[in-house]
Amino acid sequence: MKKVFAFVAMMGLLTFGVNQTINAQEEAPAVEEVAQEDSAAVDSIAAVEDVEAETEAEEAVEEPKGLHKTIKVKFIEGSAGFMALVAVAMIFGLALCIERIIFLSLSEINSNKLLKDVQAALDNGDVEGAKTICRETRGPVASICYQGLLRIDQGLDVVERSVVSYGSVEASKLEKNLSWITLFIAMSPSLGFLGTVIGMVQAFDDIQKAGDISPNVVAGGMKVALITTIFGIIVALILQVFYNYILSKVEALNTDMEDSSVSLLDIIVEYNIKFKK
Repeated sequence: MKKVFAFVAMMGLLTFGVNQTINAQEEAPAVEEVAQEDSAAVDSIAAVEDVEAETEAEEAVEEPKGLHKTIKVKFIEGSAGFMALVAVAMIFGLALCIERIIFLSLSEINSNKLLKDVQAALDNGDVEGAKTICRETRGPVASICYQGLLRIDQGLDVVERSVVSYGSVEASKLEKNLSWITLFIAMSPSLGFLGTVIGMVQAFDDIQKAGDISPNVVAGGMKVALITTIFGIIVALILQVFYNYILSKVEALNTDMEDSSVSLLDIIVEYNIKFKK
């Protein structure tokens, strides 16, 4: 009887052991599959993050800087002190150029029409009407004609001297502030060169402090030094273009004043022949 119970107990133990082994073998692949799935998910997330980072880096590299941002960066790199002086020279120079351009543009008139109206009035003997026409017309040509008509009764020599003298006054008005524009044209590159020289001195000081002629130290100092020169030359070129345009307008007005003065004297001669025989 004892042998039977022992045999049954042994068979139960063997059956339980086999079942545990089978269950362990079945659970092991499942654990491995879960681990593999988790590692695959982690790898995919890392790959997505790497792709996103590369995309953002490419966008940051490809995104072009605006002109105002570039100018701002270079302005700061070129020593704000000297760059500010160059900027001030540009602002004042441009302000004077714009003022001269507006003044000269308003001074331009149709001088041929003015002289025809004056001649028509004088042909009718209406000197006051001719003066009114000149007085109500803007510009140096009209002013010269008015000054000549004021002395029409004093003889042709007096009229001629009056026209020549007042023509000089009007010419000086046209050339007003041009000397200041030339000053700012000369100052802009000079300030740039001054900033360059001081920047180079600072670069040599950095080399002395470092105790070695490092390419990074030399290149950085020279870059900062030359930026001021670049901006100074650019400002001078801009102001020079405006200055030459203003000079062309001044020359055109001076020529118009001379031609109109000669035509006015001819008109006055005809008036004197007609009404003062």
